[in-house]
Amino acid sequence: MEVKEFLSKLCEAPRICGYESDCVKFIASAFSEYLDNVKTDTFGNVIGVKKGRGKGTLMLTGRIDEIGMMVTNIDGRGFIRFTAIGGFDARVLPAQEVIIHGREKLYGVIGVKPPHLTPPGEKNNAYKAEDLFIDTGFSREKLVELCGIGDIITLRSNIFELKNGRFSGKSMAGAASAAVLLSAMRYLSQNSHDLDVYYVAATQAKAGICRVINSAYGIEPDIAIAFGASFGKTPELDEIKTIEMGKGPAIAIGPVIHPRVYESLIKSALNINITYQIKVLPISTGTDADNIQISGTGIATGVILTPLKYMHTSVETAEFEDIDQTGRLINEFINAFNDIEMEAALCL
Repeated sequence: MEVKEFLSKLCEAPRICGYESDCVKFIASAFSEYLDNVKTDTFGNVIGVKKGRGKGTLMLTGRIDEIGMMVTNIDGRGFIRFTAIGGFDARVLPAQEVIIHGREKLYGVIGVKPPHLTPPGEKNNAYKAEDLFIDTGFSREKLVELCGIGDIITLRSNIFELKNGRFSGKSMAGAASAAVLLSAMRYLSQNSHDLDVYYVAATQAKAGICRVINSAYGIEPDIAIAFGASFGKTPELDEIKTIEMGKGPAIAIGPVIHPRVYESLIKSALNINITYQIKVLPISTGTDADNIQISGTGIATGVILTPLKYMHTSVETAEFEDIDQTGRLINEFINAFNDIEMEAALCL
């Protein structure tokens, strides 16, 4: 499967944190085209391996879940109240179209008071998810037959292509990191290599503890690379806190990052002459690396980030070239281990 097609389909699939099962078969099928073996574990993580010559083990991880909502109440007039799952920006929720995944799919809209009837003191207040409601058009009697408390809710949003290879849509962050995995395995499928390479499309990141922890414990890799997203530059944001779209992946540096892994990623980028950025992460990384690097007896871990604009909204935007360049970078990083021993590569 082409990476662009994979990205599009995954963005549009419902995969709210803890409820990713609907997309797991799709991801496993896409991975199976390039890997020797693909399975899913208890938590829905998709785990695949491309065997090398057994001279070491690398684990590559990306998140697949998305932020969303959950039904908390259906009031007497048939309006659905809800809460957010993950860090949804409630400011962008009014007037959104949504899908309630009940006994059948229900379509609704998130409504708010018209500005004409909003008291002056409230007009500039930001909404909370708990203040909003979903209107499906059904009466309460009909609605309770079709959905109930605990049903998940996703935004009704299709991915669309902007100019210069940029894509926009809901939940792009997780989809982009999974697309990086597919890009990396497509490039690597053309080569023989020493390392056994495991790919983990991980669930439940938005719950605060991504289930890739379990995968790291079971795989026990020598090295791990976690893929994630970071804030793309827009006019109102501090340049120091952002990375630029179209300038390649950002290689993270900080106390969680193993220095030799960082150095090897920089060297690999230079070897194949791709553009890259450096992202300083002075405390935690906000990625799976935070937990992976302390799994078992410790794992040498690195982080690569894709620039992403408008995070946690319905129009998250990424550039395909940044995803593709990351795949190329990882391919070179893996091939570099054909010429060096693992201990020499990681020794401080």
